[in-house]
Amino acid sequence: MNNVQLIAEITQIARQAGATILDIYAQEADFQVEHKADSSPLTIADRRANAIICSALEALPVQFPIISEENQQIPYTERQHFTKAWLVDPLDGTKEFLKRNGDFTVNIALINAGEIELGVVYIPVFDEMYYATKGGGAFKEKNGMVQRLQALPFTMSDTGLKVISSRSHMNTETEAFIQQLDQPELVSRGSSLKFLLIALGQAQVYPRMAPTMEWDTGAAQIILEEAGGQVIDQNTNAPLRYNKENLLNPYFVAYGDLKK
Repeated sequence: MNNVQLIAEITQIARQAGATILDIYAQEADFQVEHKADSSPLTIADRRANAIICSALEALPVQFPIISEENQQIPYTERQHFTKAWLVDPLDGTKEFLKRNGDFTVNIALINAGEIELGVVYIPVFDEMYYATKGGGAFKEKNGMVQRLQALPFTMSDTGLKVISSRSHMNTETEAFIQQLDQPELVSRGSSLKFLLIALGQAQVYPRMAPTMEWDTGAAQIILEEAGGQVIDQNTNAPLRYNKENLLNPYFVAYGDLKK
């Protein structure tokens, strides 16, 4: 299967997972919330969406290992030999799901030698599908209409930049980054929607000086990159890499079409 064929399959898988999430979203009394070791919430929607996605990926004509937030993690001694692997967050934004604000997504990406080769992000509440393949552009599909995504050109000295902040993670490092800017306008959203707003040209910068995992960022990163943006590791000044020994991301900044 080529990447165009894979994207067609993965978008359908994301829709199936999203439909199940929405079924549960409509039954607030039955979220069956548990808490993981790091105190983050886990619902029946996370578990059921993960089962749907993993089963469907395993049924594809091409087979790659699956790295999912909700699966038992594969030791790096095994993962280091992966060339390609699926990277899955079946419900990104579980806290937003529990708050019932709609800011949650289904994220599925394909890693190839540490980079993202293709990515799909689905927003169930709005029935919006975002997808990209490396070198193939980034797109939004809604109501049967397909729109090519293009990030806004800007410079860091521009006045009034729209800066995305997490609903849950404002801290001193993020505030220090924002204070360098000229009259920035803060935009607060949850989950991987933060990257999508930049890819849509509705914001320019997203500083993330707080923990994220690879499955939180992989699918949205390639969508933003293919829209003309970038996601830069604060330590290396290079794009985020994947299938690292530690699946925790470094601090990063996502940019639209940044000009020097």
